[in-house]
Amino acid sequence: MHVLLVEDDAVLADGLARVLAGHGMAVDVLRSGSDADLALQRPAAADVAVLDIGLPGIDGFEVVRRLRARGSQLPVLLLTARDAVEDRVRGLETGADDYLVKPFATPELVARVRALGRRNAPKPSVLSMGELVLDIGAKRARIRDKVIDLSVREWAVLEYLLQHGSRVVSKQQIIDAILPWGEDVTPNAVEVYISRVRQKTADAGITIKTIRGFGYMLEAATHD
Repeated sequence: MHVLLVEDDAVLADGLARVLAGHGMAVDVLRSGSDADLALQRPAAADVAVLDIGLPGIDGFEVVRRLRARGSQLPVLLLTARDAVEDRVRGLETGADDYLVKPFATPELVARVRALGRRNAPKPSVLSMGELVLDIGAKRARIRDKVIDLSVREWAVLEYLLQHGSRVVSKQQIIDAILPWGEDVTPNAVEVYISRVRQKTADAGITIKTIRGFGYMLEAATHD
């Protein structure tokens, strides 16, 4: 995911960029609203924009207003030290998708950025590997012609693994992916869901491999 971070506080911007990059995101940092407005006029400037409201040049509200006036649907998260309800309402009415008041916990920032990125990402109607097929629209999983029963969280885990193909994903990435289904997801819970999904997809011609110290990955079975 590509994030455009616009924050005039150099120390804060550097810290936030490091956090986001540490979670696998590519981050471009700008310091002013004017620079952000110019950058956001480019096609595919970013997947998500994180904007401070109190920017030099033009403020975050105006950056968002101009962005939406151009017809862009780019997800925008506003950052601000202002906790007034009027400011939050103004930001959302201007066209921002989410709002975070300083000071905030960096895990919350990461989760919100990821949620916005997922919302904007094009989603395939079907995901498959081996004999397993996930029909995203119908919320139905099949192994050949047999429908398999998955809980909501088991579905979310399996869908996330399939979306990432044969790439390794960490427990934390899986937790972030299934946060919409509840805030009480723990690393131990992820292990339980992985175990259940393994059992239910045992005949699908795929393997969920544990990469010790890193996470999990899907692998299609090989036939000699």
